[in-house]
Amino acid sequence: MNPREFERWCQTLNLPAAAIEAIAEIRSAPPSRRVQGRANNVSGTYPSQKMGLTIQFESHKVELWAIYLMEHDPNVLEYYDQPSCFKIQYTNKSGRKIGHYHTPDFFVLSADSAAWVEWKTEAQLQKLSEKYPTRYQIAADGSWRCPPGEAYAESLGLKYQVCTDASLDPIYIQNLIFIEDYLRFKTESNLSSQALVKERVKTAPGITLAALLAASPQISANDVYVMIVLDQLYVALSEVPLIQHERVRLYPDRQTYDTYSQSSQHQTATSLAATA
Repeated sequence: MNPREFERWCQTLNLPAAAIEAIAEIRSAPPSRRVQGRANNVSGTYPSQKMGLTIQFESHKVELWAIYLMEHDPNVLEYYDQPSCFKIQYTNKSGRKIGHYHTPDFFVLSADSAAWVEWKTEAQLQKLSEKYPTRYQIAADGSWRCPPGEAYAESLGLKYQVCTDASLDPIYIQNLIFIEDYLRFKTESNLSSQALVKERVKTAPGITLAALLAASPQISANDVYVMIVLDQLYVALSEVPLIQHERVRLYPDRQTYDTYSQSSQHQTATSLAATA
């Protein structure tokens, strides 16, 4: 967001002055720390097109996957890794008071919220909640909370969220990773192939990628992948891997997919394709 867009966003969310000041500081500052790899983690950086800079991750299966989600989520406007630390206080299992500075994984600006976000595995949180029952707690709906993080965020009129690997859909993430390879081909798309694909998919919504390619030898799978990146076709990325052409179903848009996915005929066809 440019300065004017940021100002409008703050006004839309009706953020207090303290929140605006804290967010402005995060947006203008570099990461507060450099991430480090550990025995069971692979750290690194991700070149974000949305942010125009590299984003650090400390886990290639949790934090990196979370980055892919934020990078492709239109509701996420900006996200920053390793934002400035703040002090949290809580007690351990024996009741001893603990206080220290804490650096969340990300600070995320969404269309309707601003929040510090911490990512961990379910297994990590189970162990940490036993050791520090007042720092990590599981809610009635199965989600996780960090009361001391929430307390700090709420003092500024902001939010603190704890997310886990349970919310990461492997098929969806792998498809996001796959189509990223086609982002650089946006300006090299074949217009004649695009027109033919649109015509065939509009005529036969739900046609599989395999059937489309078999009926139109002049069309390549790469042509279709580029159209998916350009939002000229709709594919339910959480259903099947894009490389499984016989199972990938193509639609002109999301509305058409929603209509067909609710029909018993489409559901039957999808089930048959999945078991073929």
